[in-house]
Formats: sequence, C-alpha cells, structure tokens
Amino acid sequence: MYTTRIGHSTTDSINIYGYDLCSEVIGHTSLADLVFLGARGRLPTANESHMLNALMVGIAEHGFTPSSLATRLTWLGAPEATQAAVAAGLLGAGSVYLGAMELTARTLQEALDSAPEGQSAESTASAILDAYEKSGEKVPGFGHPVHRPRDPRTARFFQLAEEWGFLGRHSLLLQAVHAELERRRGKPITLNGAGAFGGVLADLGFAWQQVRTVVVAARAVGLVGHIAEEAARGAADSTAQALFRHVEEHTDYQPQR
Repeated sequence: MYTTRIGHSTTDSINIYGYDLCSEVIGHTSLADLVFLGARGRLPTANESHMLNALMVGIAEHGFTPSSLATRLTWLGAPEATQAAVAAGLLGAGSVYLGAMELTARTLQEALDSAPEGQSAESTASAILDAYEKSGEKVPGFGHPVHRPRDPRTARFFQLAEEWGFLGRHSLLLQAVHAELERRRGKPITLNGAGAFGGVLADLGFAWQQVRTVVVAARAVGLVGHIAEEAARGAADSTAQALFRHVEEHTDYQPQR
C-alpha cells in the first residue's frame, strides 16, 4: 500500500494537501503559497505569504549568470526542449551559485540546535567562525563580486522580515556572525542576499534541507525570461549564438601530440 498526503483525484475533483484544488486553492493562493504548503503542510498566513513571495522574487533573476547562460546555450542547441534549457540552468545550484542559501540556513540551524541554553548570539557567532577558521572553509553567505560593501537585497529582506514579524533568531544570529566577521577581518564584509535569504527562510520555519528546493523553484521562474528573450531575437541573433561565436573566434588552438 502506498500513501501520500499530497494529491489525489476522483472523476470530478482534485484534492491537494487536504484542500479542494478548484474551490479552495485556485484563485485563492499564489504559487509561493503552494511552496509553503508543500514544505510546511499548511497554507501560510498573510504575512508568511508576503515574506516567502518577497524572498523568491528577490532571487529569481540576476541577469547574465552561469545559470542563465547555461539555459541560453542549451536552448540554442535544443529550442524544441525548453524544459531542458530550464533544467540546465538549475543543475549548477551548488556551493558557489544558488547553494549558499542552503549552507547558510544549515550553519545557523545546527549552531542554534547545539548551542548551550541561554548562550548569547555573539558567543554562538564566535563559535561558528572558530569552526570555519579551523576547517579552512569559506563562511557561507558572505562576499559578493559586485555588491560591496553592502548587498541591497540583504537590507530589503531584513527590512521586510522585521516589518512582517520574521526577523527571528536565525537572522539575528546571522547579523551577529556578520559583525564578528567584520571585527576579525578589520574591514567591511558583504553579507549577501543569499545569506539573508537563508536566515529569513529559516525564521519562516523551513528546514535547511528544504531551502534549495525553494531556491530552484524561484530561479526556474527567472529562467523563463531568458528563454523568451532568446526566442524573440531568434537563434541567429541570440546571446547564446554571439557567445558561441566569440569563444570560437577567440580560441587559440594548441594541439599537443
């Protein structure tokens, strides 16, 4: 016997998560609400809906990135398979691009779970940085090649989190880590949008294992625009074709035998 809480259909009805799709969901909820429903098992409150939607909108699109370029190049080779182009753009969701949100949430949640009761955010932040310094790994959620010393998304995410009641212990710990990291480095360090996203999403009650699923759902929406732009220009005038030509014309072929 197989069991699921997610969806079931009869001749004249569709039920998802215990709600009638047509009468209770369609026309009443947003796509972000369904993400929340799938992850948390209930529909969000109005503020939870606003916050999750804001987070997903904030990371859906960033222009030319490895993710969007992979999508454009794949579409150039297989324009009949737009799903493959979107998938190509999502396959690089790892520790460097798109995955930092998950790593940040995991760091914060595990640190809070293991911290002694009553320990201050500042002490927990120091313990986090001590562990990363010992391992030699990069602290997730910090640094950005463009936004220096401040990432505008970070300020906006935290502003809305405070306004809607979600600036909780994960975000506050992340801010403490930021302050301690700047103190140790002796210079401004960017707390990037990915880090803030991970902290606020954790305060929304998402487990770190769920974070990347939210990330790729949001980014898939952004990639639709890149495919649409390529299609509107046509393959011959597309960015992907120009990129392909540029690489071909600027490659120094040096065979070794």
